[in-house]
Amino acid sequence: MFNFMSRKGITFTLSAVLMMGTLVGCGAKTETNNAAATTAATTAASASAKPTDAPKTELSGTVTASGSSALLPLVKQAATEFMEKNPKVTVNVTAGGSGTGIKNVADGTSDIGNSDVEPAAEYKDKGLVDHQVAIAPFALIVNKDVKVDNVTKAQAADIYMGKITNWKDVGGNDAKIVLVHRPDSSGSRTLVKQIILDNKEFTKDGITQENSGAMKTAVVGQSGSIGYVDTPYIDDTVKALKIDGVAFSEENIKNGTYKLFGVEHMYTKGEATGAAKAFIDYISTKEFQGKQVRELKFLPADLLKK
Repeated sequence: MFNFMSRKGITFTLSAVLMMGTLVGCGAKTETNNAAATTAATTAASASAKPTDAPKTELSGTVTASGSSALLPLVKQAATEFMEKNPKVTVNVTAGGSGTGIKNVADGTSDIGNSDVEPAAEYKDKGLVDHQVAIAPFALIVNKDVKVDNVTKAQAADIYMGKITNWKDVGGNDAKIVLVHRPDSSGSRTLVKQIILDNKEFTKDGITQENSGAMKTAVVGQSGSIGYVDTPYIDDTVKALKIDGVAFSEENIKNGTYKLFGVEHMYTKGEATGAAKAFIDYISTKEFQGKQVRELKFLPADLLKK
């Protein structure tokens, strides 16, 4: 009896132990599965979450822009606004004429060369990249004592070539014509030479002023004088002449009846990068082109594009 009970007890005990082992194993397996599921869920959640955007690097550095005095008012205004938006950027803007701006950017002494005209042939292989930023109407301006409101293109050419020297020969009063020129490096001078003089040479008579502002001042202060500036410089202290009976206006430029205007360029050596690129991009924005460009009496760069 004892032996029988012992074997029976042993059998029961072993069965109990086996059952406990099974339960423990199942519990361990469940915990492992739960842990794996938790890990998988965490990984999936991490994968589905949007990565944190890397912080944007604040724009910094110095941009130098030189050249066209005709374009100077626009570039200075843009520089002021751009530096307000990007306090770690300094934009230095100087004039000197379109030729100077192109030379400076080709030589690497300026980041941007501002110009009213395209580069001369000597710069064609310098890797200059053109960024057209505005259209500038130009006008022939005279001292307010001049009794002429209109000249033909031929008369204007003869005046600047020294063939006509008295205002009475173009319908004005008997007074000597005083010519005010810009230097050879001036894009404004080049435009007038190309469009009005048909690339013939200016007379050497007259006085020369270094920039558009000085040109206007000279015309204001000299009786009988004539000069040329882009229209942002024109105010009620001078008189703008019609050419062939046509006054400068956006509509007359668009319909092709007013010819004296220039495309304003900002050249870089190679593709623009960094703060210089951001500055040119700012000038090229729809907002700046539509508001500030017009307020400064320029016209948007895309005005004549089909």
